[in-house]
Amino acid sequence: MSSTAVRRTALAASAAALALLATACGGSSDDDSAAGDDKAKAEQSAPAEGAEGSAPAGKALTAAELEKVALAQADVKNGEVATELSAEDQVAKDKISADNEACLPLVHVQGAVAQGEPAADVQRSWQGQSESPSESKGPDGQDMTDIDVNEILINVASYADGGAEQAVAGLKTAVEKCAGGFEATVGSDKMRVTEVSGLDRLKGGDEGFTVDIGVATGGDSSGLMKLVVVRKGATLATFSAVNLSAMMTGAEFEVPADVVDAQVAKLG
Repeated sequence: MSSTAVRRTALAASAAALALLATACGGSSDDDSAAGDDKAKAEQSAPAEGAEGSAPAGKALTAAELEKVALAQADVKNGEVATELSAEDQVAKDKISADNEACLPLVHVQGAVAQGEPAADVQRSWQGQSESPSESKGPDGQDMTDIDVNEILINVASYADGGAEQAVAGLKTAVEKCAGGFEATVGSDKMRVTEVSGLDRLKGGDEGFTVDIGVATGGDSSGLMKLVVVRKGATLATFSAVNLSAMMTGAEFEVPADVVDAQVAKLG
């Protein structure tokens, strides 16, 4: 999700443009049918209420236990959850570096890589899109549709001996020390972060905050990414969110709260 995010969003732009053309005109019978199918699938796969899928508080979970409390398709009503990252998004921890070592924790979140030395960790990804009426009209005056594409990479890790608290502290320090930006290498790709800001407090979990990351996309242009960090007991969930429009323009966007809330709820 670091420099690969720039490549991915460039590809996604082409896909979104095609989707925009496909939905430009007012006909909605196919869309309504698809929406109905999606709703039916969501209802059929909705998670049962109760603590069965929640993480025990204060315990360093095994990989098998983390698989049970990590985000699943049944936990969200919109978008698609993948239990394995794509080959493009997968990156080994030893392939990540930064010119300022204090900034490495931020790059690890961007790449869905666990902080420090966890007892175990698992990865997930979520992708979804929303549609809204466009203020502009088509060439023949027909209604147009704006499509908003979001993608989130997730890491859920468990720690022994206060490791989760230490990881959160390290991330907060990174935000403070890396506010002016830094350069990072992920595999053979290079990325320049232009600005780090945030530490906006979240309500979920025992500790939680969001961070804004400005990423150079060419020339003087900068795209916007957002990181979300939530600790619940000895388990840490990190989210790296990118919005297609924000990556291209640097405009503000909201991380899909239902995805974050669904993951945090499973942590107990």
